[in-house]
Amino acid sequence: MYVARPLRLREGDRGRLEAVVRSSTVAAGLAQRARIVLLAAEGVANTQIAERVGVSRPTVNSWRDRYEAGGIAALGDLPRPGRPAVVDEVAVLAETLADQGKPPPELGVTHWSARLLAARLGISFSTVARIWRKWKIQPHRVETFKFSTDPQLEPKLRDVVGLYLNPPNNAVVVSVDEKSQIQALDRTAPMLPLGPGLAERRTHDYKRHGTTTLFAALEIATGKITADACYPRHTNAEFLKFLKQLARAHPRVKLHVICDNYATHNHENIRAWLTKNPRITLHFTPTSCSWLNMVEIFFGIITRQAIRRATFTSVADLQTAIGDFIDAYNQRAKPFTWTKTADEILDKVKRK
Repeated sequence: MYVARPLRLREGDRGRLEAVVRSSTVAAGLAQRARIVLLAAEGVANTQIAERVGVSRPTVNSWRDRYEAGGIAALGDLPRPGRPAVVDEVAVLAETLADQGKPPPELGVTHWSARLLAARLGISFSTVARIWRKWKIQPHRVETFKFSTDPQLEPKLRDVVGLYLNPPNNAVVVSVDEKSQIQALDRTAPMLPLGPGLAERRTHDYKRHGTTTLFAALEIATGKITADACYPRHTNAEFLKFLKQLARAHPRVKLHVICDNYATHNHENIRAWLTKNPRITLHFTPTSCSWLNMVEIFFGIITRQAIRRATFTSVADLQTAIGDFIDAYNQRAKPFTWTKTADEILDKVKRK
């Protein structure tokens, strides 16, 4: 049986090629060529490479030959009519993505900038910036995520998502949480009014008159809010008081309450009260999964529309404004629609 001769990679090229294959921003064709070269370097037969990658065997031979002749730079597109490119884009991409996008340790930086990479490659920073824009590479951007360490992640997630997608019959499902430390801020100068071509303006300094805690429950079926913003703290006593208010708002029906696993929500006083009120059941989101609690959507809305840009001369003024907003919000409330199944969420968690 014929065994393919492994393709010999140039020094340092393996990491660059693997970075190109993993990248979600480079062109599919370039990633495909890098994968062909890597498979060839592992000694995989050309016919098998063609089947895995989805190209013809002559194409595999062609890219093997081009890499042997010119290295990574040869994996770019062939020159087209017109003035030839002065800078090899593939080389810039490979250098950017090498070592998972981290610059060499001796530079002492966490990520590339266009000027830093340009100085290293001996080209202009505008050229690097143009290539990054073309291939949608943005080393300056960062997104955050957090893994849940809850050993009951899957059953809790399935429980909560199941309530969203398939709520029980003849029962009410609500999402509950508290927004603590809402500040009653009084700007030191009046808000300047809007004008043609001008944004609304305010002073950066303020006087703080105190804080309050907003307890809120979002009814999943209607989107309406049951809330109370008159709590200075958020201990188990305040949470129990709000649960009793919630029970009065939804009498004589089974009530399923979704909340996070904050210790206050599972205090012995809460458990004792629930034992006496079996129609009410608490469902806890997994640790570090506050995004699973739909009332957080409402907290974002009220912050943007009624709190962040407002001026309050006292805590009572703040509480009145919150109450007025909720009364008006309930007149136009619509339910939020949960679309992801538990399996889809768990698959994404596993990929991360």
